[in-house]
Amino acid sequence: MTYEEALDYIHGTLKFGVKLGLENMRLLLELMGNPHKDLKYIHVAGTNGKGSVTAFISSILMEAGYRVGVYTSPYIQRFTERIQVNRNEISPCDLARITAFVREKVELMVQRGANHPTEFEIVTAIAFKYFREMGCDVVVLEVGLGGRFDSTNIIDKSIVSVITTISYDHMNILGSTLSEIAFEKAGIIKEDGEVLLYPQQEEVERVFVEACSKKNARLHKVSFDSVRINSFSIDGQEFDYGAQKSFHIGLLGEHQVRNAIIAIECARQVSHKGFVIPETAIRRGLSGAKWPGRLEVLSKKPVFIIDGAHNREGANALSNFLKAYFPGKKILFILGVLKDKEYVSFIEACVPLAYGFVAVEPDSERALPASELAENIKPYCNNVSISGKIEEAVKTSLEILPDDGVICAFGSLYYIGEIRTLFES
Repeated sequence: MTYEEALDYIHGTLKFGVKLGLENMRLLLELMGNPHKDLKYIHVAGTNGKGSVTAFISSILMEAGYRVGVYTSPYIQRFTERIQVNRNEISPCDLARITAFVREKVELMVQRGANHPTEFEIVTAIAFKYFREMGCDVVVLEVGLGGRFDSTNIIDKSIVSVITTISYDHMNILGSTLSEIAFEKAGIIKEDGEVLLYPQQEEVERVFVEACSKKNARLHKVSFDSVRINSFSIDGQEFDYGAQKSFHIGLLGEHQVRNAIIAIECARQVSHKGFVIPETAIRRGLSGAKWPGRLEVLSKKPVFIIDGAHNREGANALSNFLKAYFPGKKILFILGVLKDKEYVSFIEACVPLAYGFVAVEPDSERALPASELAENIKPYCNNVSISGKIEEAVKTSLEILPDDGVICAFGSLYYIGEIRTLFES
């Protein structure tokens, strides 16, 4: 199997849809020799911030000298971004080899009358086998969707279960209330485990308190009361956390400071479990953490920012960032969305800052046509353009951008990577 054949096989399983549940995953991994049982995990769930917290935590552990596997989704530019060890992506050769192995086991499953695994189940299985082959000391495992029935939740235990912000997303699958969504996320809590919780609304916190009580797990609630941001610019931020002074992070936005605090507290929990994590490793890890496509500055003249904000909470965080970093500036938004997202809330969050919009259509079957998106924007803003291609949208934005203005592309990770590639080339 070649790398291209491996990707064709993996993407070809999209037709099997999303099937939440662990029975298929359990059978597939048994046929593979249960590679997941030989590894230690930090499991990260939540609506927003999972990827950033994963980036911070893994960077800290690497600085402490550990071999760290990282599993995330989706990818920005290359499929291999999803599976990394110490920031090195799985090689095309290894992906092809392991995919061929997994395909053999999938065929055996189907012969036995089992359902065909979904794309996410197959990719997760590939990741487990690769991490075991690479001898990872710890794997930072990002939940794909929800938590309780997510494929990553096949693991028996974790060093710590990390819960980031809980807000509305994927309501058609996870539930229509915050309590229902939180219940699904709380499914990653393990018996007698450690749980690290981002500050939540009372109704959400109550769900996690109850889940921890049922599992005899210890709940560690994080507080941001002692956080002070000392300085910020498009080159990074400095903040104090309690008695600890002058942490630096390169990720932008006040919410990334809060995500960094979650990582600091996670490192403390991990150090109680036999890992040695000096404060110098925490500081270097935070400073060196990277998370492409999230409030990332691609150009400074003019300022061109891309962000993967794709739900209401993400759009609000983006709006707050732009207000703080570029007060009084005229901001031109490139916006592309999926039709199953609350895209009107994206528009409403950014309209007060908008000089104008360029509507695009992400490369996805779920994409909202650019013309339809533009019609939804026009009641809020009369300066709206439509671009058929992403490259055309970038060129149009640069042409109509006022002097000293800012361009911000957001709405879906499905096209953010394409813009990133354009700037790299």
